Formats: sequence, C-alpha cells, structure tokens
Amino acid sequence: MTLTSKPFFVITLSTALVATAVFADGHSDKAAADAVKARQAQMQMVGYHTGVLGGIAKGGIPYDSAIVDAAAKNLASLAKMEHATLWLEGSEQGAVDGSRGKAEIWSDAAGFKAKFGDMEAAALAMVGAADAAAVGAGMGALGGSCKACHETYRGPKN
Repeated sequence: MTLTSKPFFVITLSTALVATAVFADGHSDKAAADAVKARQAQMQMVGYHTGVLGGIAKGGIPYDSAIVDAAAKNLASLAKMEHATLWLEGSEQGAVDGSRGKAEIWSDAAGFKAKFGDMEAAALAMVGAADAAAVGAGMGALGGSCKACHETYRGPKN
C-alpha cells in the first residue's frame, strides 16, 4: 500500500476526522464545564453583594452610603454580563456536572435575559439609598428578582 493509494487515503482521512470529532467533543465538554464554573462564580459574587446590602438593611453592618452604592453598582454590573460565554447551550442540568440551569434558559432566552434586567434595575434603584431602612425597602425587589429567576430557570439540587 502506498501513500497515494485510495484505501490508505480513506483510512487516514477517516482517522483524522474521528480524532477531530473526539477533540471537538472534549473541548466542548471542557468549555461547558468552564462556563458552569464561571456562572457559579458570578452567582457567588451576586450572593456576596446581596449579603452586604442585606447586612446593612438588618443592621448587622453599619450603614455607609459608599458601601451601599458600591454593592448595588457591582450587582448591576454582574447582571449586565453578556450571556454568550456563561450560558452555553448544552450546559444545562444533567449535561454538565454541577449545573442547575434548566433547558428553559435556552428555549426562553429573552425571558431569561429579562430576569437579569430585573435584577439590574432593582440593584440600581438602591444606589443613593439614604439609610438602612431605604436599603431594606430595596431588598424586596432585589430578592424578588432573584427568586423569580431561580423559580423559572434553576433546577433542583441533585
């Protein structure tokens, strides 16, 4: 068999295609797993800043307008993050370890993105809060935006 023979070429080409497909699948799995880790980190940051605001609202953290504004603006920035790199199709619960994202994230992408818009609006409404009571008043809308998104788009813990 020579390098120019048809069977050798077909076998070589087939092997290359299979190897490419295996690499692509492995790369795709890694990308999906990395996206899940990244969005979990995003949610960790949301939880942190929400906790700061909640602590101020409950009196466990002294009211400081600069801290309120920083936490609220950070939440708004987190809500505005582009979804293209975080919410990869195929990274839903059951497809990637650790993911709790429901398939509805992709079948209702506009609704999903709107929930982040609600969180952004609730966070920005807290910028300039005059005191801890005003922060507390804003926590209802902020918590409600989180709850509404989780009820619709987050699956149960496994």
